[in-house]
Amino acid sequence: MSEKIVLLDGAVGTSLWEKTENKVPVWRYNIENPAIVTELNSEYAEAGAQIILANTFGANGGAVAHSPYTVDQVVTAGVRLAKQAVGGRAKIALAVGPLTGLLEPYGDITADQARALFEEQMSAGMKESPDLICIQTFIDLEMMKIAARVAGGFGVPVFCTMSFEPVGKTMMGNSVQDMVEGLKDCRVDAIGLNCSLGPDTAVPIIRTFRQCTDLPLIFKPNAGKPTFVDGQPRMSFDIETFVKDSLPALDCGVSCMGGCCGTNAAYIRRLGQRLRELGRL
Repeated sequence: MSEKIVLLDGAVGTSLWEKTENKVPVWRYNIENPAIVTELNSEYAEAGAQIILANTFGANGGAVAHSPYTVDQVVTAGVRLAKQAVGGRAKIALAVGPLTGLLEPYGDITADQARALFEEQMSAGMKESPDLICIQTFIDLEMMKIAARVAGGFGVPVFCTMSFEPVGKTMMGNSVQDMVEGLKDCRVDAIGLNCSLGPDTAVPIIRTFRQCTDLPLIFKPNAGKPTFVDGQPRMSFDIETFVKDSLPALDCGVSCMGGCCGTNAAYIRRLGQRLRELGRL
């Protein structure tokens, strides 16, 4: 019997922006509009997602410093809202994204500063006891390694995904092999990709992962690239196309599947239906 798939959720950022005209950094909604955060968390649970991201992705000290709030306020609220909305129907992941800047020598952030920022964000989130930490959408392996080492100290599973270009490398030039080798000394429970690519162009990259590692693989592509119709973004992959083009990832031995930018609960519900029809959910 083929291995069962863990159904992940879809996008947080673009899905929250669908719910309001007030387009601000989405972590602000944890304080300013918690109703839409709760609504989205609940929609993903109802769609069948088994792991749901808390709305904490960009809530690090470098970003939150420009707001009236503290990292602790924003991040604890994000995890708390997710747990309350889901009510045990799914596991909750503390989402951690890259910092708003680059590490030295490409930018001004030192390794010690990066470590302190990640420790602040993750320590805040862990106060609310999420089930795992998801480090995602990184393009710089060195920054991801710092975050992964911090995450490994909290005693929960750690998922790591990077954002790749069609050539199979991140914007900072890190390959799949680089990522696999670079994280070997970190306590990582699953590895893979999210964002940037639609499922059709993401499948060859996840296939490369399978050739490089025996770790469980995460596949979370975008719903294509956005186009603008009447001033509103519209993703190039409709639900059926997204699901159809995602299913070949099953042949690459993925363990966890969901979506990133442009995918909402309707995408995840349909993906779950197809996986169930195939006996994989």
